[in-house]
Amino acid sequence: MSLWAKTSQTVSGPDRFFRQQINIHLMAELFLEIGTEEIPSRFMGPALDYLKNEMSAFFEKNRIQAGEARVMGTPRRLVVSLDGVDDQQNDVIETHFGPNTKVAFDEEGKPTKAALGFARGKGIDVSVLTIEKTPKGDVVCARIEKRGQPTADILNHFLPSLIGNIPFPKKMRWGNRKTSFVRPLHWIAALFDNKLLNFNYEGISCADVSYGHRFLSAKSFKVSGMTHYLHSCKKHFLLVDPSERKQNIMDQIAKLAKEAGGKVELDPDLLEEVNYLVEFPFAILGNFEERFLELPRELLIITMKYHQKYFPVVDPKGNLLPHFITISNMKPGTGKEIQHGNERVLRARLEDARFFFDEDRKKKLEDFLEPLKRVTFQKALGTSYEKVERITALTEFLAAEVCPEESRQASRAAWLCKADLASQMVYEFPELQGIMGGYYANHSGEDPEVGLAIKEHYRPAFSGDDSPSNQVGSIVSIADKLDTILGCIGVKLIPSGSEDPYGLRRHSLGIIQIVLDRGWQVSLDALIEKGIDLLKGKIKLTPDEVRAHTLDLFSQRYKTLLSGQEYPYDAVDAVLSAGIDSLADVRQKVIAFSDLKKQPHFEPLATAFRRVVSILNEEAEGEVQVSLLNEPAEKKLYDEYQRIKEPAENCLNNKEFSQALEKIVVIKEAVDDFFDHVMVMVKEDELRINRLRLLKHISLLFSNIADFSKIVLK
Repeated sequence: MSLWAKTSQTVSGPDRFFRQQINIHLMAELFLEIGTEEIPSRFMGPALDYLKNEMSAFFEKNRIQAGEARVMGTPRRLVVSLDGVDDQQNDVIETHFGPNTKVAFDEEGKPTKAALGFARGKGIDVSVLTIEKTPKGDVVCARIEKRGQPTADILNHFLPSLIGNIPFPKKMRWGNRKTSFVRPLHWIAALFDNKLLNFNYEGISCADVSYGHRFLSAKSFKVSGMTHYLHSCKKHFLLVDPSERKQNIMDQIAKLAKEAGGKVELDPDLLEEVNYLVEFPFAILGNFEERFLELPRELLIITMKYHQKYFPVVDPKGNLLPHFITISNMKPGTGKEIQHGNERVLRARLEDARFFFDEDRKKKLEDFLEPLKRVTFQKALGTSYEKVERITALTEFLAAEVCPEESRQASRAAWLCKADLASQMVYEFPELQGIMGGYYANHSGEDPEVGLAIKEHYRPAFSGDDSPSNQVGSIVSIADKLDTILGCIGVKLIPSGSEDPYGLRRHSLGIIQIVLDRGWQVSLDALIEKGIDLLKGKIKLTPDEVRAHTLDLFSQRYKTLLSGQEYPYDAVDAVLSAGIDSLADVRQKVIAFSDLKKQPHFEPLATAFRRVVSILNEEAEGEVQVSLLNEPAEKKLYDEYQRIKEPAENCLNNKEFSQALEKIVVIKEAVDDFFDHVMVMVKEDELRINRLRLLKHISLLFSNIADFSKIVLK
């Protein structure tokens, strides 16, 4: 059996050069527009990114010169175009290596069956085979020139698959179509070099027309390249460029807000969503009664932003004004129908909210606890009431460690933190859980610290979110998150791949963030043990299994956090492998270890310490017997160890990790001398064991900071 490799090279000789020089017009433009029913706004960004990346990759893969892909879109259209596209693939010469010449030719120099078969497989005559020198000797070689195909032909084959493979999260079928798309397709405009391409997708053929705004200018218009297309779009009430449309929205919002005596604190996510809800934006100022300003600020904002897609207006101090701005896809009429319609919708929702708010406040917050016995947290883990009991116990345990003076407030906050789940307001507006609990706690006469803790105990709820602003809230947040982590892992709801339905990765990162922000010296191992003990009778895994999975989860999240801060990945691995019991210490150790890695003597040091660790076994446990140290090198190592032991340990106890490493580093020379002159694994048991014990004690100096075996050496 013979093996051969395949290589390619682009033809760039005189013929190709001459063709390109005299045919400047062969550099053309590709234009593609996919017209649909309204695409959900959250689908638009990823779809446009896909089109841009795939189109660029296509031209590169197919040896077609092309400029950078440009993508645009509205809810009813996806647009991509490229300038400077060559009308034809580059020619290419493929080089195929075949069998060795010793196999390909007989003693008389005639081709053998091997050579004949190789040539036949490549579709060429054996006489055109050449001989090439390779690292494996002289081999026969087949060079095959492939002429480039017209770009238009390749596009006709490629574009239907491009359209069909856009990765929308959800697709649908309509009519009697065999394939699916995010929404029903209405038209496809596809031109290359201002000529129609020739393909169809599910019965829709290419055309050179597009369609204007559904309501303001629904008629069709001719398409002739991107520049002409954009000019025509504006005539038909279309702002196809998302960046231009977004800027237009921001300008209109700023103008209307100023006229109302305020400003808008733009939410980037809301702005992005609204931007893909309209084809031609019209900003409209709406109003609501001032009496609704008595409702919680968060309620008003959530109702306006997340339920209605409105932009709240605030005064210069950030206080809400009785105004909002909505972005319409329709031009407001003289009768202000759109404005009044939006005002009516908002008023109805706020009236409902006021009713729920007033009804809930007829009770004390504690009165909502009993109904939690009928609210399931998770099938295997019981009710929300049971979760509250666990959170309270874990909170009291943690508070005793970090702020015993606030234990009473922490316990009370933990006991009430989930009570609002049974309120009418949170039932209607689940986004307000915790927040409403804070308001109801204050209304019930609870300690202000308790109310604030309840309000903030879900923090941090997402990447970039703040930690709770007081200690009590921080303690309750950790207890809540850790109980969820341990409980879910205990009943085998362990995150895998992209699956993490209970947000355990987010919860673990939140705990790390809080501990770092607070600088608390708290034992993660002790917290985990307490949490597992509180879950007895509910978890399916053994305590050791829960512990292992939980520590791995925290380690992976911490690794992601630290790696994102540009610390060396092997320094992060080395420190995390040494243990994460103190989350606060881990970061400081990584900082110290990363600084040590920058020193020129680090690699020899790491090599020496890795030798120490690699030779250790179970015999290494126990105290060193000084009387058995008979070699000068081992006596020197022991003396050096004794000299630096106490200062290094003092530094470690004081959390001075950089200073500790500085003191440990000086033992490197003695370690090298020891290995150069002392045989460790001797036959005499007493000597071998004593030398292993000495090395074990040396390793304990640095193993509390980092595992040197994880360091990647050049």
